[in-house]
Amino acid sequence: MAYYRQTISFGPPLTRMVKYLVLVTSAAFLATNIPEILFGWTFPTTWLALRPLDVTHYFLLWEPVTYLFLHASLWHIFFNMLALWMFGSDLEKAWGGRRFLQYYLLTGVGAGLFSVLLQPSSRVPTVGCSGAIFGVLLAYGVLFPNRQILLMFLVPISAKWFVVIFAVIEFYLPLAEPGSSVSHVAHLGGMLVGYLYLRGRHLPFGFQSRYQEWRRARLKKKFDVYMRRQEKKDDAGRWIN
Repeated sequence: MAYYRQTISFGPPLTRMVKYLVLVTSAAFLATNIPEILFGWTFPTTWLALRPLDVTHYFLLWEPVTYLFLHASLWHIFFNMLALWMFGSDLEKAWGGRRFLQYYLLTGVGAGLFSVLLQPSSRVPTVGCSGAIFGVLLAYGVLFPNRQILLMFLVPISAKWFVVIFAVIEFYLPLAEPGSSVSHVAHLGGMLVGYLYLRGRHLPFGFQSRYQEWRRARLKKKFDVYMRRQEKKDDAGRWIN
């Protein structure tokens, strides 16, 4: 968790887009888990969880998106939403809500597609936004590399090393626990997609550089319009028709 020395606080203020994501994800968790607990209805999760076989053979193309908003347990969603708040709020303040949402969805969907690519015939369902959370964590480490984070709530460590440690753990765990129910592949996929986005070197993930080019062109156009208008005024500042 991030440690803020300036104001004695457990975490950053909850930003608008992060708040919306927490609310939507929590609502989806209740909508899918309460019917299952009370009535044994599992069809919402069945149709919305990510199964690579469903995508590659039955073309259920919504699953790489909808799986982000499903969670297997209360602890699962609690820790994901806690991490989204702790790390996502500062990213949203730095980027703005729209760009943060784009990045969150890009890394989340990218993590799901990464799992499909590596395990195209798997029938094992994947739920949860952990892939997007790991993408957010990577961006946090890149933008705030020296920000102090309390590892295990006790040990202060720089954000960049925090990210490296988690990346190494996620790479090692599939080898140490081949039968684990945790989708470490999706976690690594979210970090990989986030890395490619932030580097902006590959065309499918060059949204950052294209966005900056569009913004510069837009500002230049506004400046040119302003200058043309100024040229049409006389010395008293009146418009000349």
